[in-house]
Parts: sequence; structure tokens; C-alpha cells
Amino acid sequence: MQRFTAGHAEIAGSALGFSRRSRRSRRSRRSRRLMWVSSHAWACAAALALGAIACGTQPAQVSSSVFTPAHRTTAEAARDYFGIRPKAEQPIPFPHKTHIAKKAECVDCHESVEKGPIAGIPGVKTCMICHSQIAIDKPLIKRVTDYSEKGIEIPWQRVYGFTREAHVRFNHAPHVRAGVACATCHGDLANQTVAERVVDHNMGFCVNCHKSKNASNDCLTCHY
Repeated sequence: MQRFTAGHAEIAGSALGFSRRSRRSRRSRRSRRLMWVSSHAWACAAALALGAIACGTQPAQVSSSVFTPAHRTTAEAARDYFGIRPKAEQPIPFPHKTHIAKKAECVDCHESVEKGPIAGIPGVKTCMICHSQIAIDKPLIKRVTDYSEKGIEIPWQRVYGFTREAHVRFNHAPHVRAGVACATCHGDLANQTVAERVVDHNMGFCVNCHKSKNASNDCLTCHY
């Protein structure tokens, strides 16, 4: 009887070990299947997004008289979701760091920044206030002078700005009056040649800045 019991115990132990190995094997196979499905789902999502960006599929039309966060095309929606913003291509590589090193202030060129919502892009006449006399033999200045002589504004491209769907009304003037440094929102321009978008103006960035300065975070402060 003792040998019989011991034998059964050995068989039971072996069966239990096999059962555990079997469960681990099933869990492992299930885990691999889930990983495969997850990776392929992301690949499909990325492919659909890229396809939408390339094709620019049109969504249902919405009324332009009422604000909506809806995008005009599927491509726009995909670019916005993935944070894809086109790089501003400037007609002349304006060297910010050169001007800042010469003690030029931001407001010397962006005159309206202290007065209203928009930091105006300087016109060619503003450039010529200095460059009708300074560095006139430099190749870049000759290009600026050429625009001036033809009476054509330099087609500078904005680097920063909120998308239409963000429904944000940003006003530079109160931020300047509050002593917010330009570099807070525009990065270290003193070390940039052509200005680049290096700060992401998402909601978290703005909310955290307002919190740190005890400024209002009421929705209507920015969305109205």
C-alpha cells in the first residue's frame, strides 16, 4: 500500500509540473499574440496617418460661421495629432544671434509686440533703417536692399503660432508688460541663426507657466 501511495504521489507531482508548464506555455503564446497584434495595430495606425497626410482626404464639411475643432482635411487632423508642423523656410536666413550680439532688442524689429496681440514681422523699411548704412556690402544685406529697391516686402514666414483648431487668442502685450522674457516662449534666439520652433506651445506649457506666475488659468483667459 505504501509503494502504491508513493507511486501515485510521484505521478501526481509529475502531472502537476506538466500542468504548470502547460499554463506557462499558453500564457507565453497568448502574450506573444498580444504583442504581435499591438505592434501591427500601431503600424496600421501609422500607415493610415501617413496615407491621410499624403492624400489629404476631405472630411464632412462644417459650417464656417460656428467655431469647431474639426479639421478641414484628414491630413490636417493627422498632422495635428502627431505634432507635425512644417518648417518655416525663410527667403533670407536672418541671423538672430548676430543682431542680439550687437545689442539689438527684440522690440527694435518687432515693434508691435508691446502694443497688441501680434509680434509684427518687420517690413523691409525697418531693415533699411540700419542697413542703408550698415554692412551694405554683405551678400545678405544686398538681397534685403534688392527687395527695398523693388518696393517688395520680404516674404518672411511665421515660425510660431497656434493652429485655427486650437481656438487660442494669444496677446503678446500683457505678457511683455508682465516681464515674461521672449526666450520663455521662443527659445534661446541668442544662439540661433534662423529662428526655429524649439518650444512646443501646448496647453500644458501655458497652464504650467500661468501657475508658476499666479496668472489666471480660467478657460476664457485664452479661449474666447
